[in-house]
Amino acid sequence: MISFLVCLAALVVGYFVYGKIVETIFGIEPDRKTPAYTMQDGVDFVPIKPWRIFLIQVLNIAGLGPIYGAIMGALFGTASFLWIVFGCIFAGAVHDFFSGMMSVRHDGKSISEITGIYLGNGMRQVMRVFSVILLLLVGTVFMAGPAGLLANLGMTGIFANKWFWLTIILVYYFVATILPIDKIIARIYPVFGVVLLVMALGVGIMLVFGEHSIPEISLTNMHPKGLSFFPMLFITIACGAISGFHATQSPIMARCLPNEKMGRPIFYGAMIAEGVIALVWAAASVTFFGGIDGLAGVIGQGGAGLVVKEISVGLLGTVGGMLAMLGVVACPISSGDTAFRSARLTIADSMNMKQDGIKNRLIIAVPLLTLGFVLNFIDFSIIWRYFAWSNQTLATIVLWASAVYLFRSKKLHWIATIPATFMSAVVTTYILQAPEGFQLPATISQPIGIVVAVILLGVFIVKTQKIKTAGDPEPA
Repeated sequence: MISFLVCLAALVVGYFVYGKIVETIFGIEPDRKTPAYTMQDGVDFVPIKPWRIFLIQVLNIAGLGPIYGAIMGALFGTASFLWIVFGCIFAGAVHDFFSGMMSVRHDGKSISEITGIYLGNGMRQVMRVFSVILLLLVGTVFMAGPAGLLANLGMTGIFANKWFWLTIILVYYFVATILPIDKIIARIYPVFGVVLLVMALGVGIMLVFGEHSIPEISLTNMHPKGLSFFPMLFITIACGAISGFHATQSPIMARCLPNEKMGRPIFYGAMIAEGVIALVWAAASVTFFGGIDGLAGVIGQGGAGLVVKEISVGLLGTVGGMLAMLGVVACPISSGDTAFRSARLTIADSMNMKQDGIKNRLIIAVPLLTLGFVLNFIDFSIIWRYFAWSNQTLATIVLWASAVYLFRSKKLHWIATIPATFMSAVVTTYILQAPEGFQLPATISQPIGIVVAVILLGVFIVKTQKIKTAGDPEPA
């Protein structure tokens, strides 16, 4: 119990102390007009109240990630608490802050365009393709998943038909993708954001004040399949620690940010909030079922979804069951439509196509959503297997871009360089070791992963010295 409370306190202290350090190093300018005003178009560039942006950002970056990922990560034992806390404060929140604030400083551009500015045109082209494919797959999975859940709620007739719900969700995605952001997303999503936070708060309170005793942190690896901490834990828990998907979502809110001084609470703070959600669900998972064996048994019967239901109903009763169902259905849908919206904006940025007119939005959205629907007829499970690695690789690239931005701004780049180097070792080792990768043993994959990370750090140092010598102009 003490470990859990200390971890919660560390996340809060991390926001106020390290978050302030990151903000100071970045150098916010409260008097500088943001793209929400300088590029206001009534569609994507719309000033929105900060509290609404915070809740939308929490929901956009979260979905089910900090719940499902934390549950699967809890199989490693209570050591997962440490990755959530340290990963969130020193890597994930830094990543989200810079992906959002660099977008603010560059007219609300998508993450692929920002990485192109700091890592070169080649990386820009890679990121354009990489981002759109990733977002398309996320949108499609979050279309099919909720449709299947709704069709299996025990209803009869057409309501038990998956394709009926799939069509309903597709129509909603289409409307939410092309309408101005203040018409649906800014009005409804704060409500779902509150539900997500209340759900975690309720579970957390019952854990602390209920009959359960949360085990203290142990560095013993308890994974039933014997998966190693490094790199598997750092890939399994993405949302809640660090996730590249967030970099595709932050620019959406960067276009609505009314003032740079809100960057820390909205980008850094939303990530800390997600860390709290992940920590609560990880603690509940290792506690509620009497240990890792019990947790593994429930996951084996019905996956992470059944774990959510059992814990919610067990700790919160009927209300918990309703919240769980609402969360399991609504959270993926909220992430799915913003994935398609982000894909539309990424494509538009790459083509310099303004989105203030409905015609240009339809030109991109119609084929994009059609492709998403068609993917439901195709087994893309092989591609999806690479999602976890792709997601963390995207986060790594964004951290390196942040490091270059800071160097060129003549500021302390190590707040991004160190997590970028660490994550480089993680993603390299993972793809060498994973079943969907090269399946090399840990004795080979781990040293190679570390060497590759050191090489990338060396390349960064050499390249930045050349920038320093050439005297390149400072970025915005």
